[in-house]
Amino acid sequence: MRLGLAANRLHHFGEDAALFRWLRACEGGIRELGLHLHTVGRTFDAIAASGLLADHAGLRRYPYGREGGLMKLVAEVVGLGEPERTLDGAIYLIDPVDPSSTFPEAVALKRQCVIHGKPFLATVASACDWIEMTRVDAGLAPDPAADRLHAFESQTLALIAHDAMKPQMLAYAAEHFDLLSRFARRVATGTTGQRLNELAWSRGWPQDQAWAHRYESGPMGGDAQIADLVLERRCQRAIFFEDPHVARQHEADIQLLERAVTTVTDDAVCMTSPAVAQRWATAAVARARRR
Repeated sequence: MRLGLAANRLHHFGEDAALFRWLRACEGGIRELGLHLHTVGRTFDAIAASGLLADHAGLRRYPYGREGGLMKLVAEVVGLGEPERTLDGAIYLIDPVDPSSTFPEAVALKRQCVIHGKPFLATVASACDWIEMTRVDAGLAPDPAADRLHAFESQTLALIAHDAMKPQMLAYAAEHFDLLSRFARRVATGTTGQRLNELAWSRGWPQDQAWAHRYESGPMGGDAQIADLVLERRCQRAIFFEDPHVARQHEADIQLLERAVTTVTDDAVCMTSPAVAQRWATAAVARARRR
């Protein structure tokens, strides 16, 4: 399995930077899985200097970002007809106030991951969660250090879908209703929330109780309201079914939510496509059975 890897300077500057927190938490899993990390130049240099992943055969250096390293990762997410240069997803630890996070290659990396149903992991929590889910898929025993990410009964889950993706969100919620109902609280933007509640009521959820707390619709500020929950660390996981093929009138609101997630990088997991969310749900159920 191969992932692209890049981190903004903030996240590899200093021994307690986000990149190193992720590696310390997941180095064992990376080695167990034999994970290949196609790593942009400065991020690779920082890992080498830290001594983490020493002698790991899967760590591969790419050019600096200014020399096209990130652009090469975009091409490899799409696929180049060479198995050894096809990525299964990307980890890009974003500094939310670094303008490079809005450069075309950074935006394209996320967009192509979403289009191709591959994980785009922009936070420490998301990257840790993905490693644990991949370990579970491989039949390995759950890592107790990852338990905090799976304490769903004390967490809030955000469920958000663009218009074209609402049917897929409803189908997903119907398929995984029991798992999603384990969360202490669910929140959603306007229309998505209403449809999710109607689904829940049809499944026997008490008619006088909302299964998902509804905020405003996205264009009316619902994304911003949920972003505030994330910033206050009152929303720990977001499933956001994005439609990458249409222009979005409320693009700034969506970016606000995405930046909120990366601001609290150790505390928020975000999944941005049905394929990734499906894989998480399957692994989460399997993990719970093995505990």
